[in-house]
Amino acid sequence: MRENELRYFEEILDNRKEQIVKNIYGVEKELNELRGLELNDEGDFASVSNNNLVETAIGNQQELELGEIEMALMKIKDNLYGICEMCEEDIGFQRLKVKPHAKYCIDCREIAEKNNS
Repeated sequence: MRENELRYFEEILDNRKEQIVKNIYGVEKELNELRGLELNDEGDFASVSNNNLVETAIGNQQELELGEIEMALMKIKDNLYGICEMCEEDIGFQRLKVKPHAKYCIDCREIAEKNNS
């Protein structure tokens, strides 16, 4: 991959990382606020419990994505970015544009998804 392409993806990954960190901080803040509420009836409790579950799920998903982004950034530094972890072929530029932290090429992604289900 050319240097300008690497810088392009590095900038995208850095921006997404920054956004996720802000989101995670916001989720943690909101969860702390929900925990501090005085609940007067079962309806309030159910509502807060539901919000807590949703916020926790969103936070967990964002933390997973953050880990994938950090791995992709390390691969850029190690000149391994854009190489499929399964077949070791190049991951297509268009795939990386859609998912800059992709670990697999499109063919290997399908194999990995079948093995995980």
